[in-house]
Amino acid sequence: MNRTKIEWCDYSINPIKGLCRNTCPYCYAKRMYKRFKWDEHIRQDFSALADIVKLKKPSKIFVGSMYDILGNWVPYHWINGIIDGCKEFPQHTFIFLTKNPKRYKEFIFPENCWLGTSIESNKNLGRLYDLTHLTKGRNKIFVSFEPLLDDLEDLPYYLSELAKIDWAIIGGLTPRPVHKNEWAAKLVEYLIQLNIPIFLKDNLKYSAMIKEYPEVKNE
Repeated sequence: MNRTKIEWCDYSINPIKGLCRNTCPYCYAKRMYKRFKWDEHIRQDFSALADIVKLKKPSKIFVGSMYDILGNWVPYHWINGIIDGCKEFPQHTFIFLTKNPKRYKEFIFPENCWLGTSIESNKNLGRLYDLTHLTKGRNKIFVSFEPLLDDLEDLPYYLSELAKIDWAIIGGLTPRPVHKNEWAAKLVEYLIQLNIPIFLKDNLKYSAMIKEYPEVKNE
């Protein structure tokens, strides 16, 4: 378990280690594995869950910051073991994020788990439908629009699904954002209209956007 620089959580844990099989060209975890020649073999490391007992106050914990633990190749019983660990700490909020939201339907998550999916571009807006139709109603659901890689021009066709989420994160590519400000501004406008809390990452220069859109509290 580590204190994290990720702005929307307090800690990150990685109960599954190894090189993630997703093919994201911008993945910082892959850069780290290659640079430091870490062991790329997928394996369990549930000691990360055991460390949570040391936390003195309720915290937001990102589960799998360097690995998509909902990947189709990850064994069911591994994921179920992680979920069982989250049940042991109801005072904390465990945040899951995946590019494979269809798999959420296979599991029953306790209420202290938030379930999210990543949407980076127009071509994967379908994940929003998967998230809202295949997750259980007892959990908060959210979308991380990070890194924002293009204009989500088809988003108006998904507004009925977008309205069902509880939270949204918007961020640019790190370390060199490629988004245009109008892409993020358009997304912010949709979310404000739907009254959805927004977290704007620093790399959007969010202070300027908050000034332009005072409804955004960076929640």
